[in-house]
Amino acid sequence: METKASLNDSLEDYRVYQAARKLFDAIWDDFDILNRDVRGHELVRQQVRSLDSICANIEEGYARGFGKEWPHYLRIARGSARESRGRFERCARLLPADVLEQRTSSLNQIIGGLTKTIVTAERKLAAKR
Repeated sequence: METKASLNDSLEDYRVYQAARKLFDAIWDDFDILNRDVRGHELVRQQVRSLDSICANIEEGYARGFGKEWPHYLRIARGSARESRGRFERCARLLPADVLEQRTSSLNQIIGGLTKTIVTAERKLAAKR
């Protein structure tokens, strides 16, 4: 998975962002399942917020350029991805096992991609000093 975004690339070319958007879209499929049980209602609301936060923080960091703010926003996005992964794991009684596996696998890829991008961005910043 390509994890590096550069000034010459558009945000839509950043594969981690593509994966985050795809995962956000997938939660809509999970709504019907989670909302069948009253205990799933709050989980749905929180999961939408954390999955949206992944995308939103990548977007905001990208919009601010590739200075010191870029890795900062990516760390926030990574935190939201870890939060989302944990919440999916806690939905084990409500979602089918294959859905949980798909969602956590996607989040593991997103977390790994964000981590690689953060490391690359921080190395570039350190080299400029």
